[in-house]
Amino acid sequence: MDGRAERGRRLPLAPRPLDRPHPSRLAPENPERPRILAAHAAALAAGEAGYADPGSGLFVLTAAFLADRGTCCGRGCRHCPYVDDPVPDGPERTAPGSG
Repeated sequence: MDGRAERGRRLPLAPRPLDRPHPSRLAPENPERPRILAAHAAALAAGEAGYADPGSGLFVLTAAFLADRGTCCGRGCRHCPYVDDPVPDGPERTAPGSG
């Protein structure tokens, strides 16, 4: 979904819990997944906007922060609460954006 086309219009959230990223954004077989999910869960529990990625140290926004914005920016955020597109065939990869 290209959020730029949806600016100013609140979007419905995807039908999954905010602590579960879409597999196209964080593949189940990603070796860092447990550490990433733990860091995300800690940030959610603390009400923080994001967390430092355990592998790269880059700042990653939480699903709750992104949901509060009300729209998708279309940048491939790891915890985007709006993306609900079908998982593509073949190997799943984490999106390049760390958002």
